[in-house]
Amino acid sequence: MTSPSITELTSVVLEVERHVAELGWDQPSQVYALADTSELLMREPGLAPHIGDAPPGSLTPVEQEPLPAGRLDEVLSGIGWPPEVLGCVLVTELVVLPPSAEAEVPYDERDIEHWAANHPERQDVRLAVGVTRAGMHASCLRVRGDDELVIDPDLADNLVDGLLETFR
Repeated sequence: MTSPSITELTSVVLEVERHVAELGWDQPSQVYALADTSELLMREPGLAPHIGDAPPGSLTPVEQEPLPAGRLDEVLSGIGWPPEVLGCVLVTELVVLPPSAEAEVPYDERDIEHWAANHPERQDVRLAVGVTRAGMHASCLRVRGDDELVIDPDLADNLVDGLLETFR
């Protein structure tokens, strides 16, 4: 199979984010393997009623076991994919603070998460980031309480790098 297009990857990232959004907020981080739909249906014909007709080159997200607790960068470093997985999508919720909060960051790293979670200017966001083995990436972001979805491939460079490392 040829590599999926960036448009196909973006479409799948949006699909996965909408799926997770239906579950509501306060969801644990979740990862989805991306499989070539045609190849997946050849291996698992029983999935055809659930997937339907898919154009050539389309991707199907396959939900994986929940991610273990821990720092996301450390959790991602323990993931590896078999050759038939063409990419993956990670959906995670984060706390975002304005740049002005940088001066207030506590020195003790153990206090940062608690401090950020209770900061009066915090914003909760859901971030979906997808990558392919070929190095393409796409991402979108939704702010809690806002229906708008921001689509920008460069929202989370560190997560893109971490996800790409799962294919090395």
